[in-house]
Amino acid sequence: MPGKATLTAMRIRYNAPVTLSFALLAAGILVADQLTGHTLILRYFTVPGRNGFNWSEPLGYARLVTHVLGHAGWPHLLGNFSIILLVGPILEEKYGSMSLFIMIITTALVTGIINVLFLSTGLLGASGVAFMMILLAPFTNTKAGDIPLTFILIVILYLTKQIIGSFQHNSIAEFAHLAGGFCGSLFGFLHTPRTPRKATVNNEYPGDAD
Repeated sequence: MPGKATLTAMRIRYNAPVTLSFALLAAGILVADQLTGHTLILRYFTVPGRNGFNWSEPLGYARLVTHVLGHAGWPHLLGNFSIILLVGPILEEKYGSMSLFIMIITTALVTGIINVLFLSTGLLGASGVAFMMILLAPFTNTKAGDIPLTFILIVILYLTKQIIGSFQHNSIAEFAHLAGGFCGSLFGFLHTPRTPRKATVNNEYPGDAD
């Protein structure tokens, strides 16, 4: 009826499939690990250091990527995915789900290989992916050839924080943050966000919509 307001049913939409699936899978793995005596993540979702990597074991190569799904506990997971769930959907909309998936896999592989080749401690967690997204985010609203000022400021603050953190004795892998940030910067310079599709004009009266 003309003039009568129509009520649209609210529904939950799986708006960012790669980001959401990443978060849900990591959470599910942590739950399963806690139910199985904390052996699942150590065996399948942690990449060892250079002295512990078995080059003849096929599973070891998979762990170069799967380590981003493993987390030491809920504070570790929530710290990473509070960033990923905030920035990831924006990047997924701008670059596409497949492109973001490739970026996540590439970042995981880079950090995993660096850990195996140069470091002696094990590595797990999605912090490298989170920092990749942080450094990639400023490129989402810039034209090709431009360097966002926000990107420069983030790099300055980010590098300062990581350099200071590298001199402190903690369990945080600053190198993974740096490697992830480098990957995000590289993706930003090399990968142009896709052009949004133009919205179609609907000339129908809103009250007549189904």
